[in-house]
Amino acid sequence: MTHKALQQAVELGYIKFNPADACKLPRAEKRDIKPLDEQQIKAFLQVISGHKFEYLYLVTLFTGMREGEVLGLTWDCVDFKAGTVLINKQLIKNRDEAGKFELTSTKNGKSRKIAPAPFVMRILKDQQQKQLEERFRAQSAWCNEWNLVFTDELGGHLSAVTVYNNFKRLAKQAGFPEARFHDLRHNFATLALENGMDVKTLSAMLGHVSAATTLDIYTHITDDMQRTAAANID
Repeated sequence: MTHKALQQAVELGYIKFNPADACKLPRAEKRDIKPLDEQQIKAFLQVISGHKFEYLYLVTLFTGMREGEVLGLTWDCVDFKAGTVLINKQLIKNRDEAGKFELTSTKNGKSRKIAPAPFVMRILKDQQQKQLEERFRAQSAWCNEWNLVFTDELGGHLSAVTVYNNFKRLAKQAGFPEARFHDLRHNFATLALENGMDVKTLSAMLGHVSAATTLDIYTHITDDMQRTAAANID
């Protein structure tokens, strides 16, 4: 941002050269992706059973939605008849307005429609029933102004910090304290690739700009798949 502003000043003749050209950015280190193995997934499913965010974590784990996307998912985007979910926005905290939350477009500004596994749609149906019960208990105190799928007991939006902190406690209880909430998304991608989903389809489900982005992020997985394929051919 600063470099671009200074470059504009050069083009307008305000300064002779862009001082930011001499800056050397630190090399970005890619964090290794460590998806949960089968035993860890089983342990995680056990510890979240009955938790207030159980359905939220399950939907994230088996759709690969980003945190803001699952928190910003609205009921009008869930089509139970067609078995699809439209992902067209995310819930974020606006840093310019004293931490006010708002619904904005997705990370790349594009919407996408996914067809989750049938059991995911059943989880969403269970979440709908749970929310109806919470609304009945809350009576006049209920307020779900955005028609969100995942809310607190009074219909209010959930905080990413709260969801993340609960996840960390559950992950520690399940035996992998180093896990991040975003790893649920990585886990979905890894499972999808290992079970035969092609990269282009996965890229569309994850909302990546292109399949090249997906390949770059999950290089280690696709490399392992190639080695397995080569061994099978041999």
